[in-house]
Amino acid sequence: MKTAIAPLLAVLFLAACSNGNVSKEKESNVADSSGQEKGMAIDATVTDQSERIQLKDDMLNAIYEQYNHLTSAVVKGDVKGARLAGNAIETGARSLSGGEKIALNAAKIAATADLETLRIAFSALSNDLIVLTKKSGLDKGRLYIDFCPMAMNGKGAYWLSRDKAMQNPYFGEKMLTCGEVKGTIQ
Repeated sequence: MKTAIAPLLAVLFLAACSNGNVSKEKESNVADSSGQEKGMAIDATVTDQSERIQLKDDMLNAIYEQYNHLTSAVVKGDVKGARLAGNAIETGARSLSGGEKIALNAAKIAATADLETLRIAFSALSNDLIVLTKKSGLDKGRLYIDFCPMAMNGKGAYWLSRDKAMQNPYFGEKMLTCGEVKGTIQ
């Protein structure tokens, strides 16, 4: 009797372990795809991002992931977080064909402690990233090209977003939802 129970217990144990890993993996994907840091509340107005964004160019995809961290930091006015993401983007962009301008602007972000100077470099970096992302295209998901007409002293500025809901990096909490979707990349 004991010999028949041992294999059954082993199967149940393995099944329980694998189910736990699946749910943890799903939990991680939800946190990653929402652009939110673990432990932060997810805004109910944000579109369903269960489908992860995947750019066709792997190096550009890695840069885009860091760009999400950068955008989030700029929205929050987190200069230190923005500088860290800028440094990572600079490193990746140096290896990317056509990434010279992105690397230059990322270096400016990594080197500044002034939020307004950082936002100017973020605008230039965003413009270049939009161009390269359009050329590359996406294997999976959809990106929104957002625009704030009041940014850069009324000249306006663009940024990329996974979500339709506005999270304006140029004015942060002052005008968090200011802006409009100007296009999509699929």
